[in-house]
Amino acid sequence: MVDICFYFQVHQPFRMRKYSIFDIGHNRDYFDEEKNGEIMRKVAHKCYLPTNKLMLKLLNKHKEFKISYSISGVAIEQFEKYAPQVLESFKDLVATGRVEILSETYHHSLAYLYSKDEFVEQVKKHKKKIKEVFGVVPTVFRNTELVYNNEIAKFAEDMGYEAILSEGLDHVLGWRSPNFVYRPHTTNKIKLLMKNYKLSDDIAFRFSNQGWAEWPLTVDKFSKWVNSVNGSGEIINLFMDYETFGEHQWEDTGIFNFLDHLPGEHLKNPDNGFVTPSEAVKKFPARDVIDIHNLSSWADIERDLSAWLGNKIQQTAIKELYMLEGQIKAANDAKLLEDWRKLNTSDHFYYMCTKWFADGDVHKYFNPYDSPYDSYIIFNNILNDFIIRLKEKELKIKIKEN
Repeated sequence: MVDICFYFQVHQPFRMRKYSIFDIGHNRDYFDEEKNGEIMRKVAHKCYLPTNKLMLKLLNKHKEFKISYSISGVAIEQFEKYAPQVLESFKDLVATGRVEILSETYHHSLAYLYSKDEFVEQVKKHKKKIKEVFGVVPTVFRNTELVYNNEIAKFAEDMGYEAILSEGLDHVLGWRSPNFVYRPHTTNKIKLLMKNYKLSDDIAFRFSNQGWAEWPLTVDKFSKWVNSVNGSGEIINLFMDYETFGEHQWEDTGIFNFLDHLPGEHLKNPDNGFVTPSEAVKKFPARDVIDIHNLSSWADIERDLSAWLGNKIQQTAIKELYMLEGQIKAANDAKLLEDWRKLNTSDHFYYMCTKWFADGDVHKYFNPYDSPYDSYIIFNNILNDFIIRLKEKELKIKIKEN
């Protein structure tokens, strides 16, 4: 018996506009409305709408089929603003009762690393938004970009979550397999689901790669790989970006046809099934304890945080952002706080990544800036305007007091 646990990340950031030094002190319009709307409508057309339509078809066709999503708060805001039909299609999926929505930081941020208070506030805000939009309360936590270690797992357990997701790290697993449920070290109840990165990446990254030895990837071939786990595993966690379908892998690659036939092929074996993360941790016991001290993620070959914090400009930008937290919150200005939180989104630091940038790698995908340095300069200009806004706020308070 082997169950597939499908999890998809759904996220789009509010991208900054080209905010110059001449805008500082004069313009509080930080985000590129035109670009954000353009990208959202493009991805909705290529990915979200056709994939959701196919997922609903599969859910209606196969009663055993189940899937899960984490949808960032800023993505939901953009659905509401630019593509409301996408949000309605996600509601239709959740209404089937076989689609689970996971919990995460509202602004898809790295807040846990810099401010536990802000992290908690964002998680609570996200949970509230999910309840308002979908009528459900998440019980499984997925940190931004699967950023994970023992401490984060313990924190999530203390917040009441039943399970947490992570990358399936070879150097941690050793002889063990990601195809079991585990318990994080230092925790008592929460369980850990680890991504099977080989099978996940076969779909997400290698599907259209004609230089890959296994190309073309057929449903029959993939199902044989999944069935080979029978006897040596209980669950295969297929975790990936939702944009895999139609955006990263274009329609003409056959990705939608592959997805259309995968559930039926998997279910030909009567012992096979599908589970949501919350079902998985109820169905399967923790087979061992996983000890992960160092912070990990699902990004790049290093599976660490270097995609966001690997160079000096990234490190400087995020430290300066969180240095303003106390003043921003003390200002009691909802618009100022919301603008600051939109800059929390991890994508802003991802766009400052200098690893292999010239080689046209994934860090350029959906990147509206000409270089990592342009992204940093714009970010820093906005922070400088924040400082001016804070000084203006302080001056108004003093005038009012006098």
